[in-house]
Amino acid sequence: MAIVHKIGRRKTSVARVYLQEGNGEIFINGRELKDYFTTGVLQYKVEQPLTITGNKGKFNVDVKVYGGGITGQAEAIRLGISRALCEVDADFRLQLKPEGLLTRDPRMVERKKFGQKKARKRFQFSKR
Repeated sequence: MAIVHKIGRRKTSVARVYLQEGNGEIFINGRELKDYFTTGVLQYKVEQPLTITGNKGKFNVDVKVYGGGITGQAEAIRLGISRALCEVDADFRLQLKPEGLLTRDPRMVERKKFGQKKARKRFQFSKR
């Protein structure tokens, strides 16, 4: 099997995922998964597509991710891995789609408007 390359995005994070057959190693920006994402929740999010499809120890995953925060990066990696698994075997789509792992989350930060304190918060109005 050749290397499968897919891209996942979330907020401002972009993850380039390279999937190939192997022994289950996950490297993110040259570091192991446990070193890059120290919390168990984020590690679970990254491994979720592999766990659902039953491929946890069968593929090596190499990821280059940039932009955003750690949660956005973890969810971008999750989307990239899900897309790559669907490229490997189309039957995985039936398992991943109901879990919502193939849907790109479109929510972004709303821009700040002029004349206001934040995107929606106004400056305090004082009546004197």
